[in-house]
Amino acid sequence: MATTPAPAQDRSAVRSLLRLWPYVRPARVRLFSAAFVAILASCVGLVIPLVLKWMVDGPIAGRDPGGVWLGALYLLLLGFAEALLFGLRRWLVARPLTHVEASMRAGLYRHLQRLPVAFHDRWASGQLLSRGTTDLMLLRQFLAFPLTFLLVNGVTIVVGVVIMLLQDWTLGLVVLGPAVPVMVTCLVFEKRYAQVARQAQDQVGDLTTVVEESVLGIRVIKGFGRHRSQARAFRDLSRTLRGTELRKARLLATIWGVIVTLPEVAIGAALVVGAVQVADGALSAGTLVAFLSTALALRWPVESIGFLLAMSQEAAAATERFFEVMDEETEHTTSERAISGHTASGGTASEHTACIARTGAKDLHEMGLRFHHVRFRYPDAPPGTPPVLQDVDLHIRPGESMALVGATGSGKTTLTALVPRLYELTSGRITLDGRDITRLSREALRAKVAVAFEEPTLFSAAVRDNVLMGAADTAGTADLERALAVAQADFVHALPQGTDTRVGEQGLSLSGGQRQRLALARAVVGQPEFLVLDDPLSALDVHTEAAVEAALRQVLADTTALIVAHRPSTVLLADRVALLSGGRIAAIGTHHELLRTNAEYAHLMSGETSGEEEGAR
Repeated sequence: MATTPAPAQDRSAVRSLLRLWPYVRPARVRLFSAAFVAILASCVGLVIPLVLKWMVDGPIAGRDPGGVWLGALYLLLLGFAEALLFGLRRWLVARPLTHVEASMRAGLYRHLQRLPVAFHDRWASGQLLSRGTTDLMLLRQFLAFPLTFLLVNGVTIVVGVVIMLLQDWTLGLVVLGPAVPVMVTCLVFEKRYAQVARQAQDQVGDLTTVVEESVLGIRVIKGFGRHRSQARAFRDLSRTLRGTELRKARLLATIWGVIVTLPEVAIGAALVVGAVQVADGALSAGTLVAFLSTALALRWPVESIGFLLAMSQEAAAATERFFEVMDEETEHTTSERAISGHTASGGTASEHTACIARTGAKDLHEMGLRFHHVRFRYPDAPPGTPPVLQDVDLHIRPGESMALVGATGSGKTTLTALVPRLYELTSGRITLDGRDITRLSREALRAKVAVAFEEPTLFSAAVRDNVLMGAADTAGTADLERALAVAQADFVHALPQGTDTRVGEQGLSLSGGQRQRLALARAVVGQPEFLVLDDPLSALDVHTEAAVEAALRQVLADTTALIVAHRPSTVLLADRVALLSGGRIAAIGTHHELLRTNAEYAHLMSGETSGEEEGAR
């Protein structure tokens, strides 16, 4: 299972959260307004104890019923105003924060489409999925509640403490006694909770990966009766996640216990000291009531510190996970580095451009598809491992079909993936009609080159949409029918809604041969100048393969093609054959020439032939 990079151990939650500013900036007016409204609502709440002081020392002490009713009216109006302001705060943040979440999710999806294939090779899909769903939901919740109330509660506590000190500074000092141990506890809690929160979010990604793989591989799981082992693996991960969540709960319970207990003890001590002062006549009853009411009004802002810090740490971890993906270099960035690397190895930029200009479109030696001393090793390969491809030099002339043959693991699929730049070369060049593919935009390159892979991928969409994905937006029914005819995919007309029939996820509602024919149709529908086929007929029966080959010959007559082949029947589609061995081109010639002159090629073809004969018996 692919894993994500290890998170940094020494990080700042504030620095992580500040990276959200570009996304939050469009909603800053509403967010600042919401914070101001919330602060105003909290301050309104702190006025209530002052009204109580006035009532106790005034109308109640003076036995004035009218004054009591007036005080009650003031309290009612203040409570109504506080509730109205908090409702206004929620209205202010609801719409903009859903927009922030949507824009971040859209940005993440766009970025994933632009990341190189090497990135997707090493990242588990469940980890990416959890970043686009669970993590962004945590960030929206943080922006809606903890972010605002960390500020609001901080201001409320400061204002409340000032009010209490002004009423009686001795009682104020009694209440402030637990402040130091509470702050120390918060600092220790923040560091520990941050690590556990990040661990839990990574484990959610791992669990998501297992679920996704189990759903996609349900046929294999059922076919081999492995549902118990899969359930056991899921249960083990679930238990691990449960243990991590329990650690989070224990940490939160610990800090909450400290934050709740110490202030309650302080309020109790203040009550005793204040009662003694009232009995001695040093303090009015109204002042004591107002002081205790203010202290009780500060209970929630103080007690919520642990909860708000926990959500902030989870949001910081979610932000880190989000930007771990967003910080990855896109294909555009890596291509610029590749161009500079090629230029550095092959002379100055002007010399490099001049070289291409000299070859031009008139030099037949440069026309078609050419591999110039291509060398490639995977970016995440362990240091010291040999490259997959070494000094590959190959020329496929315009309109020519070249079959690429080699033993399993010789690098055939890797070589074909370099043409549409699914991977970047380590060194060397690939040219199309004399133009270095790194000098073409990816859109222009992939408009010229069409690909069909051995493992066909179909999407949960109509047959028509799956096939026309390989053509320009202007392609229509005539292009679709022509491509289906080439791929001998007339079976689609027998589907319930014909070409408008939706295939299931990954196209698993179709057979392997049917999926492969649709993938071939997708490759040829756009009538590309260059065609790269990775063993496109491996899943077809003998008769269907013969029919597809007959139709494909007409397409190949006007196309420059590179075809990975294992069967002699597929090899015979090509004008020439290249043998890839040990990451190098070992021999080039026609099929019959190589059978006579190259023992390795003859062995490969005899193995395929004998294998087919074995299967026919």
